[in-house]
Amino acid sequence: MALPGGMMTRPAETRLLIAEDDPDLGSSLEAFFAQNNYQVHRTTEGEETLQAMTTLPPYDLVLLDVKLPKKTGFEVLREARQAGVDSPVIVLTVKDQQRHKLKGFDLGADDYVTKPFDAQELMARVEAVLARSKSALPDTGDVFTFGDVTVRFPAETVTRGNEKIGLTDLEFDILTYFITHRGRTVSREQLLRDVWGISGNITTRTIDRHVASLRKKIEPTPGAPTYVKTVYGIGYKFITDDVSGTRAAETD
Repeated sequence: MALPGGMMTRPAETRLLIAEDDPDLGSSLEAFFAQNNYQVHRTTEGEETLQAMTTLPPYDLVLLDVKLPKKTGFEVLREARQAGVDSPVIVLTVKDQQRHKLKGFDLGADDYVTKPFDAQELMARVEAVLARSKSALPDTGDVFTFGDVTVRFPAETVTRGNEKIGLTDLEFDILTYFITHRGRTVSREQLLRDVWGISGNITTRTIDRHVASLRKKIEPTPGAPTYVKTVYGIGYKFITDDVSGTRAAETD
């Protein structure tokens, strides 16, 4: 598939992994994104892709073909998420079927593009996912609102309407982590590493209990959560109506 020339320029520090075994398409994608100032690495089979995704430093984004030899893209995505890899992933496939799209999202994909695709559309999807994934950590004085819940980070307070919600310190840290990584799948291993600060010494059941407790306090219907969604076999994804929610500067 021939791809057009460069569309834009961007900082060269953006690292992109392209997992595509078709030699013509893979080479075209590699040249196209390199021309647009991405640092591009390409893999052509599943095991190699999984190794690349789980090696530090993490990639800023992964374009992942479903039909890879040795290990499918779905298998790679599942194992990468289970290993705590949080790089955003756009799945590439020729299968324009709803069940395949749902499977990709269930495994932690951030977006889905069906072949054949237009290069400008793919670039727009890449830029949109990068913009969501690189949202800044909450700054001092910031407020984040989703639904009728308001989070004030400096004061470490959460309110629903005019009523204060009593979160434990750990629940507040978990909620902050979910908000920071909104729209992205967060594995239980990530929560252990980044919130608890340990690796593997707490059972996943303990994590699930804390998340269940948090849901009871922030969800309109905890048994059918609106915001903290379960990604089965992997972890959780925090979703608001507009993905990003609303953040504003605290004012007196």
